[in-house]
Amino acid sequence: MVATNPVDIITYATWKFSGLPKERVIGSGTVLDSARYRYLLGNEFDTAPSSIHGYIIGEYGDSQVSVWSLANISGTQVAPKLTEQRKNEISEQLRDAAYKIIESKGATYYGIAMGLARITRAILKNENGVLPVGALLNGENGQEDIYIGVPSVVNHKGVKNIVELTLDPNEKEKLTTSIHTLKEIQSQIWK
Repeated sequence: MVATNPVDIITYATWKFSGLPKERVIGSGTVLDSARYRYLLGNEFDTAPSSIHGYIIGEYGDSQVSVWSLANISGTQVAPKLTEQRKNEISEQLRDAAYKIIESKGATYYGIAMGLARITRAILKNENGVLPVGALLNGENGQEDIYIGVPSVVNHKGVKNIVELTLDPNEKEKLTTSIHTLKEIQSQIWK
């Protein structure tokens, strides 16, 4: 399990150099920002975050994607209840959260520790839980050879499989941009 930033690039490097099968190398992905997303939506709708279903996918960083089209409370879509401006504000708040936490506390280690504990529990208890971890794409979302935060079924073997979300066109475009951002960095390292 990898949590060192830039997590997507370091997870890829860990897989390349370790010789381990792809399912056994897992990045923290967007597990932390997805938890923050559910927290913010819980505050927005005065609902427990555990009752909110929603993901942040893509790069753990500036090109991350808020999946508004699928965010819901017990199956009720939240996107129609928010203005585009409010969705953008929440997405920006998520993207900038780490910077603000580092500014005030000096680091974000408590949040990521909770995310890693959650991933570890899914592995140790063989949960087959769906978590937005850093997983190697192998044709999913039309992409290959890149570790990125995507919902994945996690059990005692690691990443069992990736859950491909049905994204709206805007989200697909943003995810493609996020993937290309990482691939550009990756191509500079592995020439």
